Amino acid sequence: MSADASKPPMILVQDLWKSFEDHQVLTGIDLDIEEGSTCVILGGSGSGKTVLMKHMIGLLKPDRGKVIVDGEDIVPLDEVELERVRRKFGMVFQGAALFDSMTVYENVSFALREHTKLSEEEIRAKVREKLAIVGLQGVEERYPAELSGGMRKRVGLARAIVLDPKIVLYDEPTTGLDPITTDYVDDMILTAKRELQVTQVVISHDIASSFKVADKVAFLFKGKIVAEGAPQELRHSQHPELKHFLQMWFGKS
Repeated sequence: MSADASKPPMILVQDLWKSFEDHQVLTGIDLDIEEGSTCVILGGSGSGKTVLMKHMIGLLKPDRGKVIVDGEDIVPLDEVELERVRRKFGMVFQGAALFDSMTVYENVSFALREHTKLSEEEIRAKVREKLAIVGLQGVEERYPAELSGGMRKRVGLARAIVLDPKIVLYDEPTTGLDPITTDYVDDMILTAKRELQVTQVVISHDIASSFKVADKVAFLFKGKIVAEGAPQELRHSQHPELKHFLQMWFGKS
């Protein structure tokens, strides 16, 4: 792992609880994510993965617990202060979530126009730089409908990193993709870590993809992290729920 264990975690979640009316979703989450590492939060539907991610970026407030991002507890912050914290994040959505009526260039440059005072020339240079990082050149004037699923994902990542965030969040990045495109997306996540030295959090139920890209996997079951560690450690875990989850993919080995 390239992350430096002597540094404080980039994200630290402590005793996080969240319920919606009578439904308890998170039941005491403890998780630390090292700077520069890729952590995959793995779990089935309804396990609380997305709710946990929304707490990391301040879209939800917990019933109790702490979410410390880059040394700052974000739970007490108001909306203005949270906007400042969210600038540290880039987000890659499940379906890439590009604006269909905008070209690739317009999609990727959107945040630069909203949040910076860069000239058009500087914006164009920045967009090209980020597209090059994700392996896309010469597509600036194309529309999302003209791109393959894998290319749309990569444009989504270019848009997410255009403001040079410290942390990139991926929400189910391989859902609905064929195996070849899934492989491209996995490589994209590995490249982003290597080229940008960002901290990455991936929400997934795709075991093969998770084990390929993760430095650490945290397995979420019924609102609690019941196992965590390097992929190979989890591969040999004796935790009954995790074993069952993995056997659905790997078989009873």
